[in-house]
Amino acid sequence: MNTVVEKKPRLTTSAMIASIAGEGQRVKAAPFGKALVELAANRPEIVGMTADLGKYTDLHLFAQAYPERYFQMGMAEQLLMGAAGGMAKEGLIPFATTYAVFGTRRAYDFIHQVIAEENLNVKMCCALPGLTTGYGPSHQATEDLAMMRGIPGLTILDPCDALDIEQAVPQMAAHNGPVYMRLLRGNVPLVLDEYDYQFELGKAKRLVDGNEVLIISSGFMTMRALEVAQKLKADNIGVAVLHCPTIKPLDEATILAEVGAKPRLVVVAENHSVIGGLGEAVSSSLLQNGVQPARFRLAGLPDAYLDAGALPTLHDRYGISTSVLSSRIKAWLA
Repeated sequence: MNTVVEKKPRLTTSAMIASIAGEGQRVKAAPFGKALVELAANRPEIVGMTADLGKYTDLHLFAQAYPERYFQMGMAEQLLMGAAGGMAKEGLIPFATTYAVFGTRRAYDFIHQVIAEENLNVKMCCALPGLTTGYGPSHQATEDLAMMRGIPGLTILDPCDALDIEQAVPQMAAHNGPVYMRLLRGNVPLVLDEYDYQFELGKAKRLVDGNEVLIISSGFMTMRALEVAQKLKADNIGVAVLHCPTIKPLDEATILAEVGAKPRLVVVAENHSVIGGLGEAVSSSLLQNGVQPARFRLAGLPDAYLDAGALPTLHDRYGISTSVLSSRIKAWLA
């Protein structure tokens, strides 16, 4: 059942970890955990694993439904990934959860050598990607895509909302090979159901069209891009939004077709550092294929250690809130 986020005052210093849902926005609680429980009912080979963060990655729902298939590895991310690889070798499909900073920074070599090199069927679902927590650099995974894109054969997903996550989970399980998904947890916004959207692994989808601007986005920045499109419509600025939930392999064919369709300002909006993420992947593809946009800009997080604080304040400060992104796009057009 959908719920609505209660209206709360704008925060400036507290609520370090909070929902990214805006005031009055529709949300779904724990879409990942619920989708995995539903899928696992007919898939006995699916197991759930976590590094002491079951409650905070919505995997506790799996633990309640299938306690004999749930493995709590403690605060030991390297052990988590190594054990997940071992289980995959025995024919199981482990869904391993932790925070993105711990899953990537602390366990990178284990993912690279134990899981990816042998193309093992491990699904890594890592919460708090990018700037979805205000706890500062120790918890903000602003460089996880840059790290994980360098691993050969690894599929990388950055879903936008609850619908994206619900539909991605069974396709992750059906995919043969390792997958890294940036996980939104708790009360997750629900927006894509209004756009006749269906998640397809490896595919980008245009959600709205417009003649002046093309925003290529992933993760919750697609939600922001759709809000920007509505906001700029009042100024007679047409904004198209191309959602790229699969970062690797990138749907280059769709991106090249959309960029080449008409002369527009192309903006890549992502909840990640401008170094090594979707923006650089898109720009590299355009250059290598000789597609030249009229103008091109990156709207991501800066190459810096970000501040701690409340998410609304930080999103404004680093240019990824709806209001600030709208202003930036109008300035680029001018």
